[in-house]
Amino acid sequence: MTSTPYPIIRLKPKSNPQVLRNGAPWAYADEIVTDRRTKALDPGALAILQDAGREDIALATINKNSKIMVRLLDRDIAAVIDQSWFETKIARALDLRTRLFPDPFYRLVHAEADGLPGVVIDRFGDVAVVQPNAAWADVRLDALVDALTKVTGIKTVVKNASGRSRALEGLDDVSGVIRGSLQDVLEVPMNGATYIADLLEGQKTGLFFDQRSNHAFAARLAQGADMLDVFSHVGGFSLAALANGAKSGLAVDGSEPALTLAQQGAQASGVADRFSVQKGDAFKVMDALSQEGRMFDLVVADPPAFAPNKQALQNGLTAYSRVAMMAANLVREGGYLVLCSCSHAADLTKFRQASLRGIGRAGRSAQLIHTGAAGPDHPTHPYLAESSYLKALFFRLD
Repeated sequence: MTSTPYPIIRLKPKSNPQVLRNGAPWAYADEIVTDRRTKALDPGALAILQDAGREDIALATINKNSKIMVRLLDRDIAAVIDQSWFETKIARALDLRTRLFPDPFYRLVHAEADGLPGVVIDRFGDVAVVQPNAAWADVRLDALVDALTKVTGIKTVVKNASGRSRALEGLDDVSGVIRGSLQDVLEVPMNGATYIADLLEGQKTGLFFDQRSNHAFAARLAQGADMLDVFSHVGGFSLAALANGAKSGLAVDGSEPALTLAQQGAQASGVADRFSVQKGDAFKVMDALSQEGRMFDLVVADPPAFAPNKQALQNGLTAYSRVAMMAANLVREGGYLVLCSCSHAADLTKFRQASLRGIGRAGRSAQLIHTGAAGPDHPTHPYLAESSYLKALFFRLD
């Protein structure tokens, strides 16, 4: 028997413990023996996970309210999950990012892939946005933030509680500044452009660092080009293109606040004279542009997740195909089309097939010249397809 201050939770006999020993970070509710003692554990409690033969697997955390009932935290069952433990994890994550980026603007912690299950931290200079999307991190947020500020020197920390992940964990949706102060939006330099991030009212953590390398690749295709940025958010692709020599950029989005930030970014980047925005439903705007006979040398479509889960997959693939068809109709002969998906349920093969169907329906033929993914500050956990969610397909069209 294990001598430990932590309670014991066990896998059911039918569960496969070896995959967890090999590195898988989760065990689902239907894999765990949910006896009276297990059900009595508070969400986020620590426990020793054992296999059906009572052999230890890891120190884990449990949340009976979540489908992902158990998340593994440490192979050392004697580990103490305190500020010092968080400091070690954050320092390791910081070491990678400082090797990759000269300026402190990046995803600092990418959840399971950085050894902090359910925790996302984006860094904006001296400000960090923390998403504690799992109960164990939410109840230990003070220790996490103390470690974060000590290791990085960050002065201001914003808690972002939006998104479906926290709801699935049974957590609140209250966001706000929890350390230091934040008075206004922030300027973020990337790929030669300056973006404006609203960390309190913007989408997610305020900016999508995951597309940085894809912005850069698209910008290489944009020199002297008229470009269209559909589902633009704060102008991710269009501002990078303009900063690297695009002739003009039109950003289309349904959010007035996002387009206002895009315009501010264009001004800060010194490209406002070549930049314009159009608010509206992306499908309707693309249709109207097509009816007007508008054509572009580079068209980028980076929609929200049309297939956030397996149940939505078929409808999502249909939507991606429709986007591809409508966007392809707006590309000049010899021009470039960039199609993106952040739906982990639609893997690369399915997304590529849906995109090619749409391009074919537009009567266009294509070369696939590049396949992009999230940047290296968004590392992939080898056992979690969910951590390899972003796809970007770069085509040249005839």
